[in-house]
Amino acid sequence: MHYKKPQYYDNFTCIADRCPDTCCAGWQIVIDDISLENYGKISGTFGERLQKSIDWEEGIFRQNQRRCAFLNQENLCDLYRELGADSLCDTCRMYPRHVEEYEDLREFSLSLSCPVAAEMILGCKEQVHFLEEEDDVEEQEEEYEDFDIILFDWLEEAREVLLEVIQDRRLPVSARMLVFLHVSFLSQKALDQGSLLEMDLKAEVEKAVSESRKTGVQKQGKQMFLNKIFLLKDLQKLEVLREEWTELLHRLEKNLYARGAENYEALREEFLESVQETSSQKKQWEIYEEQLLVFFVYTYFCGAVYDDMIYTKAVLAVFSVLWIEELWMERWLSKGKKLEFQDMVQAAYTYAREIEHSDENLNLLEEFFDTRTVYYPEKMEGIIQYQLER
Repeated sequence: MHYKKPQYYDNFTCIADRCPDTCCAGWQIVIDDISLENYGKISGTFGERLQKSIDWEEGIFRQNQRRCAFLNQENLCDLYRELGADSLCDTCRMYPRHVEEYEDLREFSLSLSCPVAAEMILGCKEQVHFLEEEDDVEEQEEEYEDFDIILFDWLEEAREVLLEVIQDRRLPVSARMLVFLHVSFLSQKALDQGSLLEMDLKAEVEKAVSESRKTGVQKQGKQMFLNKIFLLKDLQKLEVLREEWTELLHRLEKNLYARGAENYEALREEFLESVQETSSQKKQWEIYEEQLLVFFVYTYFCGAVYDDMIYTKAVLAVFSVLWIEELWMERWLSKGKKLEFQDMVQAAYTYAREIEHSDENLNLLEEFFDTRTVYYPEKMEGIIQYQLER
């Protein structure tokens, strides 16, 4: 078995009761079958409490005022304290560690939805690289009998090439996003037409990079602002996991968009000038965006092996970076036009908690990306330039 992980992965340490937004509150905690079976065997007073604190039909822990039944007033886990680390279900033991499974490969990442992980991802100043290991464990072939190894090998190689572009700091982040979307769109068309293996990926990347260098900053005007509103409406259609999310989207609409395109553009200009006053600040700002983009591409891109949806994985990455940045802008405005690093961390993990932890939301977004022309490269190009260039 092969294993891959970003270089900062092993540095994660849970800060438990010091966490600014505990993972034991605000969403359902799903219990794996083995843990459910073990919990049913616990006897005594604590066993009685444990069994009453589980929704056995749904296979989840019950909640008290949106907090897990075992999260005490000190924000520590009574289940852990009573029965030890081995008693934790898979979700509690693993989070925020995440594993993507591909035949003989396991890819590890940290979930952006965790405050500590979000701080590590955004705070990484160097380019992300991936550590690889191998052991003698073999996967049972029948579990992956329909796995398209040829497609996966192509996706893995393509991701490596595209990550090189995404981390090329000689190009503005907006150009890197556009290259990534354009090449992913061409790849999707080739896959649909059965000609993916004939595609010269590196040549297409070089061509797209060359074109991006020729493209100047364009004033997109009212139409691009309306497209942004259209994208927000799609975001508002998703399942809401935390009540605060609805209020946040309402503030976003009211504070950034309610007074029209000209006001938004002026506000955007002021925001970028505020957070990128010097060349070093602008460089750091682009590193934040780069690290988010790398995270989403590494985590989701190769998942196209299971559904043949290459382009929607690319749009998810870019879409997420754009909306997290909008949340940064709203936070800057609501805090008297000041933005601290921890504000950025909070906005990032708040977004991720709504998107990453709902299959319904991920699937609905991919349906939008696949069927609505506003998400095609030529439309996204205008939105990206409108959002990120100055």
